[in-house]
Amino acid sequence: MATELEEKLIEEELGYPIRLSEQVRAAVDEANWFKLECSEVGKQVDRVSQMLRTMTRFASTAQFLYDRPIRRVTAEVSKNLERALTLVRKCKRRSVLRRVVTIVSAADFRKVQSFLESSVGDMRWLLSIFDTENGGSGGGGGINLSLPPIASNDPILSWVWSFVATLQMSQLPEKIEAANELASFARDNDRNKKIIVEEGGVPPLLKLLKDGASLEAQIAATTAIYNLANDQERVRAIVNELGVQIIVQVLSDSPMVVQTQAARLVARMAEYDPVAQEDFAREHVIRPLVTLLSFETFVDDHKDQLSKQSFHSIVQINKQMEKKTLTRPNSSRPYSNSNSNSNSNYYHYYYHNNEGSSRAGQHRRERENEKPEVKLSLKISCAEALWMLAKGSVLNSRRITETKGLLCLAKLVEKEEGELQYNCLMTIMEITAAAEYNADLRRSSFRINSPAAKAVVEQLLRVIRELDNPVLQVPAIKSIGSLARTFPARETWVINPLVTQLSHRNPDMAAEAAISLGKFACPDNFLCVEHSKTIIEYNGVPQLMRMLRANERAQLHGLILLCYLAIHAGNSEALEQARVLTALEGADRTVVAQHPELRELVSKAIDHLNLYQVGVQSQMHSFVP
Repeated sequence: MATELEEKLIEEELGYPIRLSEQVRAAVDEANWFKLECSEVGKQVDRVSQMLRTMTRFASTAQFLYDRPIRRVTAEVSKNLERALTLVRKCKRRSVLRRVVTIVSAADFRKVQSFLESSVGDMRWLLSIFDTENGGSGGGGGINLSLPPIASNDPILSWVWSFVATLQMSQLPEKIEAANELASFARDNDRNKKIIVEEGGVPPLLKLLKDGASLEAQIAATTAIYNLANDQERVRAIVNELGVQIIVQVLSDSPMVVQTQAARLVARMAEYDPVAQEDFAREHVIRPLVTLLSFETFVDDHKDQLSKQSFHSIVQINKQMEKKTLTRPNSSRPYSNSNSNSNSNYYHYYYHNNEGSSRAGQHRRERENEKPEVKLSLKISCAEALWMLAKGSVLNSRRITETKGLLCLAKLVEKEEGELQYNCLMTIMEITAAAEYNADLRRSSFRINSPAAKAVVEQLLRVIRELDNPVLQVPAIKSIGSLARTFPARETWVINPLVTQLSHRNPDMAAEAAISLGKFACPDNFLCVEHSKTIIEYNGVPQLMRMLRANERAQLHGLILLCYLAIHAGNSEALEQARVLTALEGADRTVVAQHPELRELVSKAIDHLNLYQVGVQSQMHSFVP
């Protein structure tokens, strides 16, 4: 609803051209020259004035008012009325000298009359989208796609005005149609997106989404907003209209199809704007996302646990859950409590927390009866949203692990395939990347004795070993590398699959394996010596030597890992047998020329190997009989 200040401003803007029209009428009555032409101008001005007054009456009584087209049309009408006033005033009787200086021609009148005709057309169009009596947007009629003169060079503008006015002031079927039209426009090009946002299209779309009047309305609204949200500036406009809170609420309490769209929207907004990424986390979006992602994932595990419990213990658990349901206050954001014991409990609690709502109960039944492809689509969208929320964010990565999200992700990597499996792997990759540079997150979420961490590592290694798909293997390899500092020296089984990938037919895969192994063998790793020896034991050196003959990226990272091995395990026979010293000396003249930052590392590795081999030769000579 427009505030009194906004209504006053609109009335003032409409009042100015009305006063101009009165001045033109007075000037027409005083005209002595071109009286016929002035009279025609006066008639057109009267028509404009009448429509301006009609618009003013509507603006002063309307509960909802979309003011963008009113302001633009009124400004243009005022310019044309000023032109008419200037011309008609020149026709008043004056001295002969003034008549000679001020020359008025019939062409001037034709030009002004053309401007006034445009104003009449603009005002007629404006009334058509607002006037309740004429079946415009305000009266529940169809969408007006006629073209006013003001938008003759840019028809998109007038169509957007009509759609937004329909969204604000029409009945539900017309609102749905308008939202779908805006979604289509926004899909076409970025200029259309910009116009929709600038002309105030975001607030009514969010309102349509929030009201939840129908499934079709919410889908139309989320689709339109999603199509707009591929640019940081536009995403920020959605955030500024409290879009984050609305989307989180819809995600928590809507039919599954709408939740899927809302999760996609969370992913896109978090991807393009760090402010949106932070705001979504602040509004507790991660818990419902994890809950929806774990929907049915732990059902079998839960049944197995129940089958092992006595009948008495099951009864006691049910009583405790009923007690919690009765005493827990209603909340607009379920899962605000972080003390749940498992992901299966999150799903159980979500519905019990909303049991008093018939709508929530209905949604629960709908979820249970949904088609498998709908459930899969929801999980894919939730996994993507978690991926984008975790990307580059230590805080959000921690929040995901605190909701037991790691165990859920590991389960899905194990059981699923395709896009869902990929999104889960990418989420894990972002969480482990955050843990690599944050010791607190690493210690709290990836302890060796943590069941969730164990499950994640096992699935990552399974993907690396068993799947022949670089798209899935690369994030798994990167994740293991990010966790390099969490593995003790005895966990050699983690290193072997990475060493195997050094001989992969795809040189980029081999390079990724070398990068991850480099994090085990680099000086920053406390166990770099032990890990370097393990890499050599698993026959890593010959494979690295072959990498030096591959593409530039594989050469670079293979060389770096070879240097680490030479520095930390230079007394290995495998290095001498593979003639690593000769290879490093050759690389010092070729690869280092392209990457001068490696000069110190390669030089240090060569020195270590020279010292050892000289020592060995001296020792051999001293034992000659």
